This record gives sequence, structure tokens and C-alpha cells, in this order.
Amino acid sequence: QVQLVESGGGLVQPGGSLRLSCAASGIIFSMYTMAWYRQAPGKQRELVLSISSGGGTKSADSVKGRFTISRDNAKNTVYLQMNSLKPEDTAVYYCNANYSPRVPDYWGQGTQVTVSS
Repeated sequence: QVQLVESGGGLVQPGGSLRLSCAASGIIFSMYTMAWYRQAPGKQRELVLSISSGGGTKSADSVKGRFTISRDNAKNTVYLQMNSLKPEDTAVYYCNANYSPRVPDYWGQGTQVTVSS
């Protein structure tokens, strides 16, 4: 019933850009905090960026100034614009939707981003 469908991942050279999209269905999208997480090989999943229902954002220090999160409530879609990509950004990127700490989050299937020359 609830689906988060990601697109836009792939292989990119260092210094390049990618834009990830996550289209949500089955939730009242405008009421949810949306976020992008990533998990690199051998490492724990980490928060990259989040955007609240009111539009406020939080960012990991490692991507500040390079990545931007945005949302389009009319399209039930959240975006991750990634610029100046580094090999250290290589990871599986996951879309996340959260309404309250009292209930489980929803997760996308993950999409691979590989930054390599």
C-alpha cells in the first residue's frame, strides 16, 4: 500500500552531479518528514539530509554545501540534488518517510550511487 519509488541513481565521475527522486504513495505526503539516508560498504546507514513537513532541513556535515534536499507536495516527491560528488559518496541511497517516533518509518528499496573515474 505504501510505496517509496526511487530513481536517478547510477555511475558518475568525481566532480559530477546526480539528482535522485523519490515518489511516495499511500501516505499523506505533506504531513511527513522526508529524508535521504545512505549506506556505504562496511558502514552503518547514515542520515544525509532531511526535510520536515514545514520545509526545515537538516544536513550531515559531510554533504553541506554540496547536496540539497527539496520536496514537491503536489507531486508527492522528494529530491536529492548531489553536486561535486566524491568517491566517498559512493553508497546505496535510501528514501525515508517518517511521521512520528511512535510508528515505524517507511523506506524505499535503495538505489546505488557510484562515484568513480
